[in-house]
Amino acid sequence: MKAEIRSIGIVIPAHNEQDHLLACLTALEHAIAAIKHLPVIVRVLVVLDRCTDDSLAITQHFYTDYLQRAQVQVDVQWKYVECDYQCVGQARALGVQQVIDLGASWVACSDADSRVHSDWLLQQLNQQPADAICGVVEVDSWQHLSLETQQRYVQHYQDRHNHQHIHGANLSFSAAAYHLAGGFLPLNCHEDVSLIEQMREQGLNIVWSNQVRVTTSSRLLARAPEGFAAFLNHLEHTLAAP
Repeated sequence: MKAEIRSIGIVIPAHNEQDHLLACLTALEHAIAAIKHLPVIVRVLVVLDRCTDDSLAITQHFYTDYLQRAQVQVDVQWKYVECDYQCVGQARALGVQQVIDLGASWVACSDADSRVHSDWLLQQLNQQPADAICGVVEVDSWQHLSLETQQRYVQHYQDRHNHQHIHGANLSFSAAAYHLAGGFLPLNCHEDVSLIEQMREQGLNIVWSNQVRVTTSSRLLARAPEGFAAFLNHLEHTLAAP
């Protein structure tokens, strides 16, 4: 099942991410600029899930400023939607279905506390054919974490091709594969792992690439109960990596 990538939908769920959202959107702008020479339509959708901070205002202001700058010569649409789930699985599912309904044949997911690399989209196109691509993440800062935590992380994390890590902050797939796998489940955590497991059961072609890269927050205050922040907490407060 080869994805014919003519239209890319980018989905960013956000729950009170005012401290990270602007950097996230700016990084996306750079990644879109890197494919401006290609005949690809790009749609960015921020899913604001029960945000009580300035995430909405930041998103609105960025979109307005983006239109004024108009530096990217590619067909780009920036949109946002508000919801009241406080559930990352439901938020992702809402966003993915909306961009697919708008015509996206390829969907790229990241998180509002993360910054995609400038070649993020270009590398996804270079990895084709694929039904899904699982990329890798880099930690943005180790300053508030112990040296032992950093060492445990490096020992555990496989920053290589065929790495087998699954991150909602760096996950992309074709619309056809997404529907065949049944989509994101309404889970508060591990909705990304569940989707890839469903794709594996369908025998789909999953590419595990360390060329598709995202820098993510090293905060210890978790948005998801068992997400990346919880993993860093576990490394910080145990004697050995799981």
